[in-house]
Amino acid sequence: MKISRRGFLKISGGATGGAVLGTFGVHLRTSKAYAEGLKTQYAKESTTICPYCGVGCGQIVSVSDGKIINIEGDPDHPINQGSLCSKGAALIQVANNDKRMTKVLYRAPNSDKWEEKTWDWALPEIAKRIKKTRDENWLANDKDGKVVNRTEGIGGLGGAALDNEECYLWSKLARALGIVYLENQARI
Repeated sequence: MKISRRGFLKISGGATGGAVLGTFGVHLRTSKAYAEGLKTQYAKESTTICPYCGVGCGQIVSVSDGKIINIEGDPDHPINQGSLCSKGAALIQVANNDKRMTKVLYRAPNSDKWEEKTWDWALPEIAKRIKKTRDENWLANDKDGKVVNRTEGIGGLGGAALDNEECYLWSKLARALGIVYLENQARI
């Protein structure tokens, strides 16, 4: 059998390529899907943003039977591309924690005891106190007589977990209340 130089290079190149692929575990037979049998197989997934810092890493949260069972980095997110810092990777410990507060606790002025309250009591109470503080500290004109319509008795702080749309809505609400001391955790 006579083999040309070109034929020899084709055969030896193909054999070398096959040996290299075989070494790396590449094979042509079908394999069982990796995700089959994992605890997140039938879980509902949704994306979110890590609440810890101002970076805004994307996360995938898996929920099964109303309980968070897994949190991992989102590989399609442009900021972190699937990677998470140690705090972001341990976020499931915040969600699934027996010591996490689930009820409203209120301590009255000059009291040393916390009382359990309902959300139906807490939300109107918060709104009432914001309105009272705003009205007591309202400044219609500054010292030069210019119309300013603002309150200097309330400050606002947005969270790093807010996306652009939520930050926009928060700043609009704060400005509508007349708040001028407005910051965001991501900038601090």
